[in-house]
Amino acid sequence: MIIVMNKSASNKDVSDVIHRVEDMGYQVHLSRGTERTIIGVIGDERVLDSQTVEQLSGVDKIVPILKQYKLASREFHPENSQVKVDDVVIGGDEIVVMAGPCSVENSDQVLEAAVTSKEAGAKVLRGGAFKPRTSPYSFQGLGEDGLKLLKEAKEKTGLPIITEVMATDQVDLVARYADILQIGARNVQNYNLLQAVGETQHPVLLKRGFATTIDELLLAAEYILSNGNYQVMLCERGVRSFDTKYTRNMLDIMAVPILKELTHLPVIVDPSHSTGKWELVAAASRAAVAAGADGLLVEVHPDPEVALSDGRQSLKPKTFAAMMQQIKGIASAVGRTVGADRTVEREMVTN
Repeated sequence: MIIVMNKSASNKDVSDVIHRVEDMGYQVHLSRGTERTIIGVIGDERVLDSQTVEQLSGVDKIVPILKQYKLASREFHPENSQVKVDDVVIGGDEIVVMAGPCSVENSDQVLEAAVTSKEAGAKVLRGGAFKPRTSPYSFQGLGEDGLKLLKEAKEKTGLPIITEVMATDQVDLVARYADILQIGARNVQNYNLLQAVGETQHPVLLKRGFATTIDELLLAAEYILSNGNYQVMLCERGVRSFDTKYTRNMLDIMAVPILKELTHLPVIVDPSHSTGKWELVAAASRAAVAAGADGLLVEVHPDPEVALSDGRQSLKPKTFAAMMQQIKGIASAVGRTVGADRTVEREMVTN
């Protein structure tokens, strides 16, 4: 349930309510909005003395949250949450594009991808140092050496880094290098890992699993939020479909407006993994922006034909720049902005 405070409630009123509820044995989460302050109460609500709490100074009302996910719900936090990474704000008016190679392969590759992506308007550098692969014989990533290359690219371009963490024993290591911790589709219900990243206070991008329902995705986010980390973003990256001939997965575009209605957390779309083909990435990106996504996670590689992973779905830099120009117009039509202020004059080319 949530305790809604009066607009005139003082800091002392809020503090007194929190202490009283904690004394009753409950966990408390505070949300301060521009219109009102809300105190989330986590625990067995059946034994809460709600009448006593309602009579405390500054309390407006007590409202039950019927959904299983409490902290991720709009009831707990009516206003859109924003995640700040360096000088980048995700969840605001600007649609933030994160771009870079699926896997970090070498210094020249990741730096070229970073420079060209930034020139086109990307605000965050993506790249995998640890790669979960279906086959044990596929390239598994460079590990810490890959993290170091990402860090070097950040030092030269200023782009913050997002990269995947796959296990609890990797969290501290990855957090030393990365600005955003990515939880991949295969780990969306790895609850020990979710709790571990929840304890870091590091921004987290949580990807939807291949067969994960929207409620399951929000409950996975709840694990992170309930451990005190409110810097959480959700990512729609496609779900399993019966038709795999034409796309790798099926982009659930309706998940974007549904999530925006149910939760205050920023919503990102991955058009690369959801389609699996570079020819479809621009169309999926346009649809995501029109649907209300707060950002995109796009794979960009200077030479996709020789990429060690997911080259088939990776854009060349010129193609990425042309796509960025396309989505700027759509963003403007829905009252948003994308990328750098300056214009990048590039035509769509054969990838």
